[in-house]
Amino acid sequence: MTPQPAPRGDQTRQLIIDTAMRLFGEQGYEKTTMRAIATEAGLAPSNAYYYFPSKDHLVQEFYTRVQVAHREAVAPHLAGRGDLGTRLHAAMSAGVTVMDPYHAFAGKFFRVAADPASASNPFSDESEPARALSQEIFRDVVDGATTTIDPEVKEVLPELLWLAQLGVTLFWVYDRSPGRSRTRLLVDRAVPLIDRMVGLSRLRVLRPAVREALSLYRALRA
Repeated sequence: MTPQPAPRGDQTRQLIIDTAMRLFGEQGYEKTTMRAIATEAGLAPSNAYYYFPSKDHLVQEFYTRVQVAHREAVAPHLAGRGDLGTRLHAAMSAGVTVMDPYHAFAGKFFRVAADPASASNPFSDESEPARALSQEIFRDVVDGATTTIDPEVKEVLPELLWLAQLGVTLFWVYDRSPGRSRTRLLVDRAVPLIDRMVGLSRLRVLRPAVREALSLYRALRA
């Protein structure tokens, strides 16, 4: 059967997103207006605002698109079961690969996203849908792991791994090495450490410290 073309509305929506991402890279987030995006896309401003009431809504769409692509890229590696380290390495490596086409404007964009008051901040209420998609990837990493994990650690581990991925992303933003080789090295070296720390958390002698750390984490995220 011949694939059916996407509905016109979906095509227009995608055109706006693609145009916005290009202009963000060329002009920076602050200098790119919704009117400029509409003009560059060959649309009336009212048409662009119909699909995206503000630039923040475009950013959330971008976040979601990246997370959907991340999910698709890592899905084959998480289809079965395996040890935590192997699954986590696959997830973090896929995340770097999916983000890489956007590296040219990542630094400009990060300055806006780092503002705690910005709707583009990854911890904002507006970012919750994309954040949930990303955390679900790491929940799959944990749930499909054959590694024995302390139950209390396992409960919050997907969120902690998502935070670790944010750290990798921040490093990636400032990584100017060819092909982001330093970020790849970070993933290669950090994942075994995380895997080892998860294993050590099961030791009886470390349980009081682990419980205290988990209590602090819960208090901070409340």
